[in-house]
Amino acid sequence: MQPTATALPAPTANLTDACVADATPGVDYFPAKAIITQTEGFSIEYHDTYKLLTVKTPAPGATAALTYVLVQCGTEPPAGFEPAQIITVPVKRVIAMSTTYLPVLVDLGLLDRLVGVDDATYTYNQMVVDLVTSGKIKAIGSGAGLNLEAAIELKPDLIITFGSGSTDFDSHPKLLEAGLKVVLNAEWLDTSPLGRAEWGKFIAVFFNQEAAAETWFTEIADGYAKVKAIAAKAGSPPKLAYGTPYQGTWYLPGGASFAAQLIRDAGATYPYAADTSTASLPLSFEEAYSTTRDAAYWINLPFVPDLAALLAQDSRFADFDAYKKGAVWNNDLRSNDAGGSDYYESAVVRPDLVLADLVAIVHPDKMPGHEFYYYRQLK
Repeated sequence: MQPTATALPAPTANLTDACVADATPGVDYFPAKAIITQTEGFSIEYHDTYKLLTVKTPAPGATAALTYVLVQCGTEPPAGFEPAQIITVPVKRVIAMSTTYLPVLVDLGLLDRLVGVDDATYTYNQMVVDLVTSGKIKAIGSGAGLNLEAAIELKPDLIITFGSGSTDFDSHPKLLEAGLKVVLNAEWLDTSPLGRAEWGKFIAVFFNQEAAAETWFTEIADGYAKVKAIAAKAGSPPKLAYGTPYQGTWYLPGGASFAAQLIRDAGATYPYAADTSTASLPLSFEEAYSTTRDAAYWINLPFVPDLAALLAQDSRFADFDAYKKGAVWNNDLRSNDAGGSDYYESAVVRPDLVLADLVAIVHPDKMPGHEFYYYRQLK
């Protein structure tokens, strides 16, 4: 008499550190699933032993989506998905090619999986800086400066990068040609603050960390909604000036961009709020001057440490109402001596903190006792 085979019980949590020892047909090995609510940039389709992760617009101008097949370690890869990359999860060794991926790895307790970065020169997170300095994390360069041999030597299970369409910046063609597993994260193309933050789940699914990512994102989304509701009761929206000219052109956020939504949600406005573009609007100094000179507040001025430095760039800045009132705020409160700025690192996934700072700037009476996280008032 043959013994009766007994199926192992279905897991109650995703395997975040182990492989399936004895795969059983019909068992769902991903009981914790990511629920995508804020972004349309990617989607996840779950099956018992694999996930289909689709990036809808992986790079500017892309006409085709990219699908990745994430297969639970210890189970057989599904057939019929060629030429999609098959990536075994949970990932143990990862290279992150943008500083904006680092906060997700840190917040989800995955920093020990990070073996490489593109360049730590402008990294703000001190833990990552220290690990690079000690040699535990290697810098492999990017774009034209990519050290392909260094990337291969790290034996990564996964490289997370982005596609810009420029050979000066893109690393993925060479990495893919070398046979490495590479995925394109298009968070930077998302047009909403919470949509950008939700790309943290995109990273989490490679580590089977859906449960932790859902908790993490829910706290961010709830915090954002709470602050937005406070701003909605603030009354008349003040006008904002934004940025400074670069090489003779003043770039302002398109009215359908994530930056414009942050301004709206903070209970403020700016001259091009009705614009329908998601890209930056290139304006002459004269046009930006005429439309923002009377703004009550001025934010996000690159490489401007104080009001004297601002005036040194152009004496006409003295005509701006915000300058006259000292209502000029920069997003460089969290920066280091090497030039690393946490605003361009963690703010992508913490729009709740950005919004709280903005509301405290334009409606200070609504945020009494607020402790600024990213912004400081220029003196």
